[in-house]
Amino acid sequence: MTYQFAIDDRIEAAARSGAIFALNLSGGKDSTMAAHAANAILDRLGHDRSRRLAIHADLGRAEWKSTPSTIEAQARQIGLPLVVTRRTAGDMVAQWEQRYEDGWALYQQLKLGRLRGPWSSSAQRFCTSGQKRETLHKYLSTTYPGATIVSVLGIRHEESAKRARTPISKVDTKLHRKRAGTNGILWHPAVHITTDQVFAYHAQHALLLHEAYRRYNASRLSCAYCVIASLRDLKIAASVPANQDLFHLLVDMEITTGFSFRQGGWLADVAPNLLSRDQELRLAAAKTYAAERREIEAHISGNFLETSSGLPWPLRMPSHDDAAAIAEARRLNSCWTGRGLQFLTTAAVNDEFARVISARRVGTAVSIAH
Repeated sequence: MTYQFAIDDRIEAAARSGAIFALNLSGGKDSTMAAHAANAILDRLGHDRSRRLAIHADLGRAEWKSTPSTIEAQARQIGLPLVVTRRTAGDMVAQWEQRYEDGWALYQQLKLGRLRGPWSSSAQRFCTSGQKRETLHKYLSTTYPGATIVSVLGIRHEESAKRARTPISKVDTKLHRKRAGTNGILWHPAVHITTDQVFAYHAQHALLLHEAYRRYNASRLSCAYCVIASLRDLKIAASVPANQDLFHLLVDMEITTGFSFRQGGWLADVAPNLLSRDQELRLAAAKTYAAERREIEAHISGNFLETSSGLPWPLRMPSHDDAAAIAEARRLNSCWTGRGLQFLTTAAVNDEFARVISARRVGTAVSIAH
């Protein structure tokens, strides 16, 4: 079988000028194939192997237990040294925990109109930004000051309508660091490759497939439990004994916070057979609380919660119904969490917003944001 791996003039020029090539490995099938193929292409171009590395951003407890050892083996097969980066402020689970606590601190001060949950979403993929991109860029710009750095990614057009528009290469503006003097390029050598070809390439080159595919027939590899994963892939992950400690940890977070792991879906419902009797009872209560919270918060008008870019929230005083709903939700949230809150009446909510807006008008420094 032949494979149409993609390269353009920009990547060729970077290779011939001795750029650093960072071949990203996630453990997934696409990144492994793209890294292996890019490595071979660079060899043919005469690029110095000492200017290449395999690199992985470790998400800690959120990963499949088998992911770290799989990536180490894949890097050895490709024949490049492996660098593993981690977020110094904590792994993916720690970031979820901290997001809830930070949101609570804002909510406690009435700086949020609605309580914020801990989880990522399709619109807010913390794994891509804080856990992966930022740690990778920090390492590369610090280690290779003044260099042109090409990051090799396994994106394919066939994956989605959005990814179908991915170019062969583009400037990586996030790696343009004035202080370090670095310039970045993103290279997507596998954009034209089909899913069938990905698996055929692995077989042809005897590349190690992650057990998520090899043993369990998952459709994709991500965190063990990903907020945008299919229900089938979540069920597969939960069926793996090594992933079940994480399952219980995340379910306990769902129960404690009253926010489902995915919008419209509770991770606990993916594998109810794994729940303890205590978890079953607390989950039922959490679902009741969540439904009550959503019903109350639905009465807070969207145009009151909105703000314009760069402007502090709130933009105006709430209506009587808005203030009443905010106060009612705060009473419910205080009761559920067992944490004390102020501003539990309509009058108290109105008084606080009036204070903030008045202080802002006279130029007093007031920190409040939605």
